[in-house]
Formats: sequence, structure tokens, C-alpha cells
Amino acid sequence: MKTNLKFSTKFCYGIGGLGYSSMSQTLNSFIMFFATAVMGISGSLVGIAIAISSLWDGVSDPLVGYLSDNTKNKFFGKRLGFMFFGIFVIAFLNICIWAMPSTLPEIGKFFWLLIGMLAIETANTCYGTPFSALAIDIAPDYNEQSKVQGFKTVFNIIGMILPSILMYFFMSSISLGIQQNYTQAGYIKIACINSFLLIFFGLIMISSTLRHVHKNKIYSLDTPKENFDFGKLMAGYFNVLKKKDFRVVILGYSFATIASAFLTSIGMHLFTYCYHFSSAQISIVLIALFGGAIISQPLWVYLSKRMDKKRALIISLSTIVFGIFLIVITFLFREFMSTQNLFYLAIPCLMLCGVGAGAMYSLPFSMYADCVTLEIFKTGQNNAGAYTGYFTFTYNLANSVALLIIGFLLDIIKFDSTMPVQAMTVQNGLGLIIFFGCSIFLSLAIMTFSKFSIKRADVLKVQMVLDRDKKEYMEENQSDKIITNDNNSIYINNE
Repeated sequence: MKTNLKFSTKFCYGIGGLGYSSMSQTLNSFIMFFATAVMGISGSLVGIAIAISSLWDGVSDPLVGYLSDNTKNKFFGKRLGFMFFGIFVIAFLNICIWAMPSTLPEIGKFFWLLIGMLAIETANTCYGTPFSALAIDIAPDYNEQSKVQGFKTVFNIIGMILPSILMYFFMSSISLGIQQNYTQAGYIKIACINSFLLIFFGLIMISSTLRHVHKNKIYSLDTPKENFDFGKLMAGYFNVLKKKDFRVVILGYSFATIASAFLTSIGMHLFTYCYHFSSAQISIVLIALFGGAIISQPLWVYLSKRMDKKRALIISLSTIVFGIFLIVITFLFREFMSTQNLFYLAIPCLMLCGVGAGAMYSLPFSMYADCVTLEIFKTGQNNAGAYTGYFTFTYNLANSVALLIIGFLLDIIKFDSTMPVQAMTVQNGLGLIIFFGCSIFLSLAIMTFSKFSIKRADVLKVQMVLDRDKKEYMEENQSDKIITNDNNSIYINNE
């Protein structure tokens, strides 16, 4: 009774995240550095702006998830209308943020950043949350869900590595933060390319999935549509947190997200002002980081099958901790090594961290999808959009708090964007922020994920029951045109 998805469907779904991932990674990795070191805004103000926008992004996620769950558009279906709107708005706002006028006073730059980030995070939610929920809608079983997440992960990581490649070509000959006008022009060029990729690949994914929706009209077995109640929606969030496995994945991924925020937000400062790398060298070490994540995908797929997802994820997080330890060693002895030697040592260290991080881009989402699948089976209601929104709400909330703290820490250690060479106390402060921030929260993530209790057999058992019910349903209706997926949705095959 299982209906495997076509390769083309999984491929087109995955590639839909490439441009979005590249744009998001550029913002996540470079906006803190761009705003402080290039535009000269204080770390505290930048932290406040990014934290407020991240918090709003988290609040809007369950809202858009709920709306997409309850949308029954005959042309776009549940999710695609939100995504079609989102890609064009994101593309425009993305360019506006990096085109911040350098002549504005600091307070003016702060409001430009704040308003721009609030606007783009709203548009991001319109694309990102339905995009994640769509994977749960279309994947028919446990193994297919892993495959869909695998396609998504590969293109997501390719998108994450693109900003580093683009930076190499557009800002390869400068030391970041010193030649402001040239540096900003490079960021604007990268933003234009990201916006184009977002629209191009987003439309490919939407048109491919749209054909799927039209070919197999989707009718949900959900309960009748209710009037929107934000209070009830947020109450549902706390009810989800009461469920152990939901809570474990949500909090575990949030801790890992905080660790990532420390690494990516301060990493540019560290490599520029402590290791004295050029932008070309920074591009290469970042490529090594994300390259490690790409090449490790078959490893984590294999391990997740051999030892289940939880154990594979814990091994991956432990690998990142070991990679961070090796970076600490290079940092402590940086005064005794040349920049070139530090560069050669940083590449394998970052690649090892990337190998560990590779599992973080797929396994937590797959584990969460298993939680959602079991919940849909218990309740008979497909609220995948709301569940996805609750997930992203928590880790965005964690990310906003982390960025707020990071912004204030930059001011506490007295980071000065006008100084091409920072004082030794500032350099040591940057190192401490990254290494303690990453180590503490990665350890918390490991301890949290270790409590996950859902196993492969649990999900497969549910699939067997669903397959039996589908067979009985089809026999009772005497129709070979009815196909269902494992999320309690019926597809009327029009072929």
C-alpha cells in the first residue's frame, strides 16, 4: 500500500530550498559582522535589532503554520500560495537590507536594520514554515520522510556554502571591515545573486509541486475548519511542550541553534581580527565547514539506519565538540604561528566541525517529523503546519536571546570596528565567547537529545496500522483511484 514519491518530486522539493538557504545563510553568518565592523553600529544595537526580528519570526511561525493548515485554495492547495508570495517579497527586502546608506547616523542605521529585519523575517515565515510542513504532507512513510529530508538537506547545505564562494569572488582581495565602500558593494552583489536564486529555484519547486497538487487533488481528513484563535494557538504550543519527545527535539535543537549562533555570528570577527585571515581565506575555511557537512550526509544516513537517529545525532554533536576543542588549540598558540600556518590548520578543524554538523541539518527535522506522524495517527488531525511553527518558534526564540547576548558581549569586551587591529583583550574575549558558548550549549543539546524515546519500530508499527486501514477503506469504496499517504490525507488520482 505504500506509494513512494518519484525522484523528480523529491529533487524539485529539495532544490526549492537552495536559494532560500543561501539568502538565509548570508544573513545569519554575515549580518552581525556587516552591521558592526562594516557599518559601524554598536554591538548592543545590532543585537537588539536582530533579537527583536528573530523573536517576531518565532511568533509568526505558528501563526503562518496554522493559516496554511486551514487554507483550502483550489489552485495552490494548503502551502504553495504562501510560498509564492514569500519569494518575491524576500528577494526585494534582502537587497534593501544590504544597501543600507552608509551616510546615515548610527540611530538611523539601527532603525534601517530593525525595520528591514522585521520585514524580511515576516516574509521568510511565509516561505519557510509552509516549505517545512510540505515535506511532512508529501512523504508517505518513515523511510520516504528520511529521503525527502535528505534531498532538502543536501540542497540546504549547498545553499549554505554558496555565500562563502560568492564572497571569495566578490571580496577576495580585501581585509573585511577595512575598505567599507568596497566591502558593502560586495555584499550587495551577493544579495542580488541570492535574490535571483531564491526566485528561480523557488518557482521550480512551486511549479513542480503545483502539478502534483493538481494531478492528485488533496482532501484532508482533518476536523472542520475553526475560527482563528491566537490564544488557543499558543496554548497548543504549551501542550506540545508537555509531550516528552516533542519537547526533547524542540529544546535539543534550540540549544544546538544557540551554539551555532555563537560560532557564525562571532566567527567572522574571530577569523578577521584574531587569525588575521583575508576574506578569501575566510571563504575557504567556511567552504571547508559546509563541505564537511555535505560529504558527511551518506555517513549519517548510514548510521541512522544502523543505530537509529538519536544515537547518530549524539555522535554528530560530540564530533562538533571535538572540532571546537581543536580550534581552541590553534587559538591558544596563534601568536607562535604565521597566518598561513593557522589557515592550513583551520581548514581540517572546520571540516571536522562540518562533518559533525551535517547530521544537524537533517536528523532533528526527521525526528520531529516522526513525532508529528505519531501525533497525527493518535488524533486524526493533520496540523503539520502548526507543529512546524511551534518548532521554529522555539529555536528562533533561543536564537534571538543568543544574538542579544552576543551583541552586548561585543560591547563588554570593547570591540571597536574602527580599529583594523584589535587589542589582545578584545581578541581573547572573542575567543572566549565562541568557545564557551559553543561548548556549553552543544553539551546541553547532547544531554537533551539523549532523552528521545521514539524508535524506528514505533513509526513502522503505525505505518502497518495505517496501511491496513487504507486497504479496508479502498475495499469498502471499491475504487482503485484512491491513494493515501501516511499523514491521513486522501489523494484522488485523476490519471
